[in-house]
Amino acid sequence: MYSYSIMAAQIRSLVSAQWLADAIKNNLVGPKLRVLDTSWYLPKTKRDPKAEFVQKHIPGSSFFDIDECSDRSSALDHMLPSPELFSRYVGALGIGNDTHVVVYDTSDFGSYSAPRWWMFRLFGHSLVSVLDGGWRSWLAEGFAASSDHCRPASAEFSASLQRGWVRSYEDVLENSRTGLVQVVDARSAGRFRGTEPEPREDTLPGHFPGAINMPFTSFLDPSGKELAEEDLSRLFREAGVDLSKPLWATCGSGVTACHVVLAAHLLGHPGVCVYDGSWSEWFKRASPDLIITEGERKKE
Repeated sequence: MYSYSIMAAQIRSLVSAQWLADAIKNNLVGPKLRVLDTSWYLPKTKRDPKAEFVQKHIPGSSFFDIDECSDRSSALDHMLPSPELFSRYVGALGIGNDTHVVVYDTSDFGSYSAPRWWMFRLFGHSLVSVLDGGWRSWLAEGFAASSDHCRPASAEFSASLQRGWVRSYEDVLENSRTGLVQVVDARSAGRFRGTEPEPREDTLPGHFPGAINMPFTSFLDPSGKELAEEDLSRLFREAGVDLSKPLWATCGSGVTACHVVLAAHLLGHPGVCVYDGSWSEWFKRASPDLIITEGERKKE
């Protein structure tokens, strides 16, 4: 029964490809269940997720553009939208406050931008799940792709922002001095250390004082699915992160940081905060002495 599906989604923030395939087979996609392709890629990948969506996607899904649903007045990439903009955007995708939303992406990792599912939770919508393993698992398990798409009828959505879940440059700057809060950086080890280039040409690699590196790929198994809970617990423990204490997440621009949020949430620790501007903002605004790197240093 679909009521059971909603209950299960509240308990689990992951749903399997089989679960979603069954829901689609039973014609449940509609006002009470929406599926979103939330794929986003850095420009250097030369991938156009919107064009890829037009070619093939999970049947019944719609495309969610992280860049469009953002503060377009900001010089930084996909900074969070206002509650009003988020409400309009998701309402136009046929999502109401009682709609179960399943998000996925088409990355080779299995999951890349989909854990930005956090945005729905940030704006007060808890009925949201990530497709475990994403498009990669969907295809690997033999389920069909589609090129058909009909824009769903719009719905009314009213966002309620959880302001305490977002951190600013000023918050992180203060914490770099006090060290009171744990901060996990989800970028690759090379970007964190400063030995591999950043994907944005105006930004050098490195990290801010006190940050702990946990690359987002470490939360995924070889098939692209989320690690089992005991393995997630071990990862945090080995990184020296205590989930019973306050935790903030960062990355390049606030996307893969959400892998940290999802992993902690699955372990019963919701409410991990995200530094919205992340390294893109930090590098531009911080003084050189607040950028730790093994590579080229920022000039004064």
